[in-house]
Amino acid sequence: MTPAPGTEAARVAAAVAEVVERVFGTVGTVRAEALRPGAREGFLTRGPVLADDVRELLREPDQLAVGLGLVVAPRPERGLPLRLEWWQVDPEGGRLRSLEPDLKPTSLGYYDYTAAEWFDVPRRTGRRHVVGPYVDVHGTGRYLLTLTEPVVVDGEFAGVAGADVPVRSFEAHLLRVLGRLPAPFVLVDEEGRIVLSTAARWLVGGLLPAGAAAAGPVVEVPGTPWRVVPADGGSVLTA
Repeated sequence: MTPAPGTEAARVAAAVAEVVERVFGTVGTVRAEALRPGAREGFLTRGPVLADDVRELLREPDQLAVGLGLVVAPRPERGLPLRLEWWQVDPEGGRLRSLEPDLKPTSLGYYDYTAAEWFDVPRRTGRRHVVGPYVDVHGTGRYLLTLTEPVVVDGEFAGVAGADVPVRSFEAHLLRVLGRLPAPFVLVDEEGRIVLSTAARWLVGGLLPAGAAAAGPVVEVPGTPWRVVPADGGSVLTA
């Protein structure tokens, strides 16, 4: 018997939420490191906040993240500029390297991360956030999802802890968990942008047309700005 569309969409939503929580578990470990008693001095000076061994989280078995770390809120009035402590897995050789974007305001390549959604939303709301898919032009060049949560020190927003997950890895892992699907679905964000699709007619990164009819009940994904939309037509993809 083929599962009802609503039941299947709920199963997909639960699987997505489980993967997201898994990545946020890694983010939570980074955040805990940033909040340890000895790290506070790093926020008040230009000294490091995180220990170097935090980057070893990227080497954990079945780790989905390819980048993680801390992005610090600048304090111009205290002479504390933009800075981050972020490590990435080199797409070529698999080595771990420190991310060093151009943070000089006078430079042509200046990257003001304070305007980025993954930084601004946790700062404004005090809650964790998921952004993507987008092309990481300041780092790996991959199509990424970024998951962040605020770091608050002495009642003051001090930055965000976060992790980057390639869309391809996210999709492959999720489809392995779900197994063969009886019907296609589309995972979209609050703007209708497609995060993941198993329907051949809808591509990741595009916008699901406002008039597109769902083939069943739409299900919200707990803890994310996403929802699962049962798709009408197109071939089903599996990992």
